[in-house]
Amino acid sequence: MLRILGDASFLPLPDSCSKQMTEKRDYYEVLGVSRGASPDELKKAYRKLARQHHPDVNSGDAGAEERFKEVNEAYEVLSDSDRRAAYDRYGHSAAGMGSDPFGGMGGSPFGDLFESFFGGGQQTRRRSGPVKGQDLTVTVTLNFEEAVFGAEKEVDLLRLETCASCNGTRMRDGQTPPRCATCGGTGEVRRVQQTILGQFMTSTPCTACRGEGVTITDPCPTCRGRGRTSQSRQITVTIPAGIDENQTIRLSGQGEAGPGGGPAGNLFVNVKIKPHQLFTRQGRQISSGVGINVAQAMLGDEIEVDTLDGKVALKVPAGTQSGQQFRLRQKGVPDLRHGDRGDQIVTIHVAIPDTLTHEQQTLVQQLATTFGSEVHPQPAASRGFFDKVKDALGV
Repeated sequence: MLRILGDASFLPLPDSCSKQMTEKRDYYEVLGVSRGASPDELKKAYRKLARQHHPDVNSGDAGAEERFKEVNEAYEVLSDSDRRAAYDRYGHSAAGMGSDPFGGMGGSPFGDLFESFFGGGQQTRRRSGPVKGQDLTVTVTLNFEEAVFGAEKEVDLLRLETCASCNGTRMRDGQTPPRCATCGGTGEVRRVQQTILGQFMTSTPCTACRGEGVTITDPCPTCRGRGRTSQSRQITVTIPAGIDENQTIRLSGQGEAGPGGGPAGNLFVNVKIKPHQLFTRQGRQISSGVGINVAQAMLGDEIEVDTLDGKVALKVPAGTQSGQQFRLRQKGVPDLRHGDRGDQIVTIHVAIPDTLTHEQQTLVQQLATTFGSEVHPQPAASRGFFDKVKDALGV
């Protein structure tokens, strides 16, 4: 947040600000490393000093907390390559402002001014309100029937949940964490800056509390001050009838718990369906095939057809051609919204025998003589059943 405090002339910073900058210890000195220290050396030094000055370890030392904050602030700046470069060049006046010598965590102090006139731009503000937890995604595999008729499936999760010992406060026995002494609980630190447009005040996230506004002085031993613990859970997912491949079910509030007591995220369940040996599916329509012999195709018959509800009777009329299709009403997949079922399409396949007994060959030859041997040219796609019979018999 940026506010204009004065005119556009160059003014010196207030004495209190200058004094604060000069009294700050050099960050490299705080961590006890050289200016050319590598990221690994910085991390090693930080961990050692953080353990040494942690308030829990030095409960009787009144200055331990301030030294702990100083170590955290130094590492916060030096562990970020952009902020470290700015600090090396500008010193403490650049701390917390990334590679931008104007400050403001990567934005010029003119940014808010331009935004107020023209819109757009970005501001660095402390997040207000509870933060929602992370969404989770799992995959369940269904067989064909489960997808059509619905089912209940168990899924295993490993998720972060609000710590039962501290109820998410991160403090021992659920105590309320005290406000940050550095920022007074606002989560941001304001700095006065001088620009060609005058004196400006900018606000950046507090490095002592990382913008949270509170200090965890007595961390919960169960979650180690994190406010959440990792838990294994088994969740029952109700699969609605008619769900299709790659569709997703959302279970609200079954994701990870939000930090600081924030609302839980959602659980998204992706659906995969195993193929069926007899049936295929397109939307609400199911397709299947059935084979009949030559006599059944020529004379007609009543046959049994497999459906997801069991076998049903199907009348095949005389003269049925191979590839001909029949519709079985209400034997398909239910609609997800209103439950009405689609149809099943049955495709007839006339099986021409590879070999015939002597008696069968005699009978078919007698039948063939009644058809004659006249050829009627037709497009290949429209060749009929009796043409195929003649081809098989070589007549």
